[in-house]
Amino acid sequence: MKHTLIITAALALMASAAEAQNNVVDGISVSNVKLDHDDGRFTVDLDLSLKELDVERNRAVLVTPRLINGEDSVDFPSVAVYGRRRYYYYIRNNVSMLTGTEEGNFRTGEKPDEKQYHEVLPYESWMNGATLWLHRDLYGCCNSLIDEQAAPLGEYWAFEPVLVYVTPSPNKEARSLQGRANIVFRVNKTDIDPTYHNNTAELAKIRATIDSVRTDSDVIITSVWLKGYASPESPYAHNTELAKGRVAAVKAYVQNLYKFADGVIVTEYEPENWKELREYVDKSTLAHRSEILTLIDTNMDLDAKEANIKKAYAADYKYLLNNCYPYLRHTDYRVSYVVRAFTDIEEIRRVYAAEPSKLSLNEMFLLAQEYEPGSEEFTEIFETAVRMYPNSEEANLNAAVAEIKRGDLEDARKHLEKAGDSAEADYTRGVVSVMDKDYATARPLLESAKEKGISEADYCLNYVDHATNAN
Repeated sequence: MKHTLIITAALALMASAAEAQNNVVDGISVSNVKLDHDDGRFTVDLDLSLKELDVERNRAVLVTPRLINGEDSVDFPSVAVYGRRRYYYYIRNNVSMLTGTEEGNFRTGEKPDEKQYHEVLPYESWMNGATLWLHRDLYGCCNSLIDEQAAPLGEYWAFEPVLVYVTPSPNKEARSLQGRANIVFRVNKTDIDPTYHNNTAELAKIRATIDSVRTDSDVIITSVWLKGYASPESPYAHNTELAKGRVAAVKAYVQNLYKFADGVIVTEYEPENWKELREYVDKSTLAHRSEILTLIDTNMDLDAKEANIKKAYAADYKYLLNNCYPYLRHTDYRVSYVVRAFTDIEEIRRVYAAEPSKLSLNEMFLLAQEYEPGSEEFTEIFETAVRMYPNSEEANLNAAVAEIKRGDLEDARKHLEKAGDSAEADYTRGVVSVMDKDYATARPLLESAKEKGISEADYCLNYVDHATNAN
């Protein structure tokens, strides 16, 4: 399921018609046209050349920049130039000037050759894609309209994409804590002696891991997985019994402490830990390191393999027996759990402030909706989400969207690298490419997103078309 978020990117273009032109309308030329909007305001800047404008003494010319988009239009304040008789008629009779204001009115003999025009009006959404026209109206006696002329100065296109972010699944993901305990058993024994070697501390590791989640009222332990390993000395069949018996002893130890329901504790065993033996030998400086590795890699019977190493390389074998084998006899453990669901927004807010790691992506997403898009709080939540779930494509995509809204394209690009290849990810990469003015990269991404069902890509592709033509 997708949701959308409207943002205004600081990127705009004007069509080439806005270039300097001579005689846009009779007697008037325009240059340096600039259209912009920011903070809810639309600004027009341009240079009017009135030098060639000649107005007969009983007439007046009204010059008006007009923004038009379909049926929507708005006039910016006009500039009027009056013939001598018409000008003094307004002055002597206290009649309102054509502009309706005190400013922007000139007698033809006193008009400036060049006028820098700067006006601001409230921005409305229809102005995006509008064309700025220059209107020239010629008036005679009694303000009768004699002639009208109009010429386009250029189109205004601001990039205001609808960014798409994804709503994460409401299902809580299973989590786990894992570790390794090197519980040492006496030779040929399967019972645990807490006082033997460092067993007290090693058993404490397992208890600490379980306790870290068991005492939390928001957490439900779903399984405790134990896997016991034995070292390769002695016959394989005997090692099998030792591995099974030792992991069973650890299970009994844990069960006696916590009284878990049947089926919570799951065990596995590996009779001979050849994998870690090989890793140890590979990193060692044993005199016959290469030869021992070759033997380990053969497909011969395991008991025969171990006997060959012992017989052929007795000194190295003795070293391994004393320094490596004890650490091959360990128990790996994993405590799997789920955190209960939080549905009340105030509870989510409290948990987020204290332990954000307890929240799912969906719960953080719900909290983010309580804040204004682009606000510090909004962005922080998505950044926290991606820290908690750094490999989540959804988290990386939503963090990128939040950063684009904030204007941080550099971090957005980094998160998009891990956002996957979904339609939303393609679309967002396309949007960033447009903002970089890399239209060649943007187009195939946006086209891909459109094919995958992102209708918002149409607007962006339209913008790319205008930007490419303008260039």
